[in-house]
Amino acid sequence: MHFSLTDLIIDITQNAVEAGSETVELEVSENNGEFRFLVRDNGKGMTEEELKRAVDPFVTDGVKHPGRKVGLGLPFLIQMAEQSGGGWDIKSEKGKGTAVTAWFDTGNVDTPPSGDIPGMFRTILMFNASAEIIIRRKNNDNEYEIAKSELAEALGGLEDVSSLVLLEQYIRSLEENEE
Repeated sequence: MHFSLTDLIIDITQNAVEAGSETVELEVSENNGEFRFLVRDNGKGMTEEELKRAVDPFVTDGVKHPGRKVGLGLPFLIQMAEQSGGGWDIKSEKGKGTAVTAWFDTGNVDTPPSGDIPGMFRTILMFNASAEIIIRRKNNDNEYEIAKSELAEALGGLEDVSSLVLLEQYIRSLEENEE
């Protein structure tokens, strides 16, 4: 179950990483009562038929989660976006990748809390994959961009506890930086 918007974003971003992507881009913005995110990858992509199945909660390929009869990542996203006065869009091309966008009215009572944004970024950057992950963040007038490869180089990797503590401190300082 997704208790916050960050839970949804982690789920969708993990799907992008697991699609065999070389690059995954995540954009998260909050402005004028709207929370919006975009996850774009250059992974395996989907045909129109595969995309129809991906948004159907009662269909799964059984590969990612053997034995599971339903796939709920995108259907949960769609339901939460629509019930909160927002919306969604998915574009995908077989062999080229997928882009998932969703937006939420933060003033709507049905919009889940945004959650721990810096903690979400840390979790996503820790995904065990060779994919480059680029994160772009805009919160009113505060904007920044971070790349997994640059952070790993600066911190000497993203595997040990001390690097992860520094990573989280850095991301939290970026979030607090009001220009």
